[in-house]
Amino acid sequence: MSWAGKILRVNLTTGEVRSEPLNMDWARAYLGSRGLATKYLTSEIDPTVDPLSPANKIIWATGPLTGTMASTGGRYTVVTKGPLTGAIACSNSGGYWGAELKMAGWDMIIFEGRSPRPVYLYVENDRAELRDAAHLWGKSVWHTEATLKAQHQDPLIRVSSIGTAGENGVLFAAVVNDLHRAAGRSGVGAVMGSKNLKAIAVRGTLGVGNIADPKAFLQITAEKKKVLADNAVTGQGLPKFGTQVLMNVINEVGALPTRNHRDSQFEGAKDISAEAMATPRASDGKPQLVTNQACFGCTIACGRVSKIDQTHFTVENKPQYWGASGGLEYEAAWALGAANGVNDLEALQYANLICNEQGMDPISFGATVGAVMELYEMGVLTKEQLRIEAPFGSAKALAYFADITARGEGFGKEIGLGSKRLCEKYGHPELSMSVKGQEFPAYDARGIQGMGLTYATSNRGACHLRSYTVASEILGIPVKTDPHTAEGKPELVKAFQDATAVFDSAGICIFTSFAWGLADVQPQVAAACGAEFTLENLSTIGERIWNLERDFNNRAGFSAKDDTLPKRLLTEGARTGPAKGLTSKLGEMLPHYYEIRGWDANGQLKPETRERLGL
Repeated sequence: MSWAGKILRVNLTTGEVRSEPLNMDWARAYLGSRGLATKYLTSEIDPTVDPLSPANKIIWATGPLTGTMASTGGRYTVVTKGPLTGAIACSNSGGYWGAELKMAGWDMIIFEGRSPRPVYLYVENDRAELRDAAHLWGKSVWHTEATLKAQHQDPLIRVSSIGTAGENGVLFAAVVNDLHRAAGRSGVGAVMGSKNLKAIAVRGTLGVGNIADPKAFLQITAEKKKVLADNAVTGQGLPKFGTQVLMNVINEVGALPTRNHRDSQFEGAKDISAEAMATPRASDGKPQLVTNQACFGCTIACGRVSKIDQTHFTVENKPQYWGASGGLEYEAAWALGAANGVNDLEALQYANLICNEQGMDPISFGATVGAVMELYEMGVLTKEQLRIEAPFGSAKALAYFADITARGEGFGKEIGLGSKRLCEKYGHPELSMSVKGQEFPAYDARGIQGMGLTYATSNRGACHLRSYTVASEILGIPVKTDPHTAEGKPELVKAFQDATAVFDSAGICIFTSFAWGLADVQPQVAAACGAEFTLENLSTIGERIWNLERDFNNRAGFSAKDDTLPKRLLTEGARTGPAKGLTSKLGEMLPHYYEIRGWDANGQLKPETRERLGL
């Protein structure tokens, strides 16, 4: 059994830190990471709790494959009730922190209460204690990580922390580890900040033992790594171009949301693409992209390391940003770029650096700026309010907004509320491109119909990673489906949602699903955890996790009325491209989706569904 078998429970109010055994019945039913942490959270908190109150809890969790030889086995999740949405929040991150926690001998850490003063948790194998973080409060993620490594005289310590965004209550604040890997969405960083918890520093030297069948595990993981290496996406496209390979592809199919979803194609897409990142600049003859980078145990290496142009207006007097750091991923490049009509690649990289440094989700930040720019062009917001002219396409406004939002200054406080609250405040709720309060990622629901259903039904608010039907509808993985039709999409979305829950809960990266199906994951889980994890069992576990999350949201007050999309996508046809004239066909898909999910017309679990899944 590749679970560590114990969890760390930290009461921030009293300062008590104690170990307790992992509930193995729950581990077998929910696997680990996302699923297992959600089971703990939903069993321990009132679904109607204020997300920023001491009564909310927040959990860092690994999966049974985290820290093992399974490819991409470095993932961990942060699970809580999210302040941006009021729904279940489960945010996933790579890097090295998750594997370090597992190698220290822990499956998860549960934080409860609120500390009376800033603290961080120090974990060294089975030793764990809360320590004063007054000297770290008000500091960036980058400063916090460097300080803790120097303070403990150990450069191999791994740090998961918040920056000023989490401290200032930005509702889409992220938790960042390894400088530029993040549990980015749904405001998990704001919950961390509300508890006066600055960081978790971990050093683990115990390794991961207890593999059920070590010989079989070595053989199977080696075979599955070869599957990844031989695949065109995981073996070639992602290592070479990263996720940014999608920018021109999605633009060409007419599904790149542009200028707050007014358009579905961006004339400047080529200027902010993977190809542009790799093209030498006129200013210094060097490309922005330096190299690719991998997380723990990853054989794909899709991460980007970039170096900003030192002469660019954003950094001309800021040498601290001149070195190589985390580069643009597709979702961030879209949200900071096309969503705002900005095609200045260096400005996008600067805003991305600020999001990494101070711990903000670049998707929600960028999409909220898109709403601000539309309100500015409508005359609802003025230069006097914003302290800058902010039409679509303004790179200067984008950079300025990144700075003031991270610091919680001026209009940055309004942007930090997210687009739903901001647009409601200024009288135009229809301009928030969000579901359940969380902003859309980089796919237009009119040009890729399955993504519309994905967004509407996602348990953590609009999200692509919960059901990436783009794989099928655009890339033809595992089979090609027509992106413009509603036919078959409920079944496709459900299958992706259930499978993704298993990938996340096992502790591996969802990008492996470009090459792997559940049939590839199952033998790895079985060799690590035991023969009971059959393909049928894993499929049921995925469905159980999805329905557990849904049930929590229902008890928190969500219902069928919240499974919808902004009016713009339901009534305004795409203006250009292959999807010209199309609107989202959500109304056709949703009733059948409820039916195959085993939910009633109000989106509630039917008694027989609850019984079948053991909920």
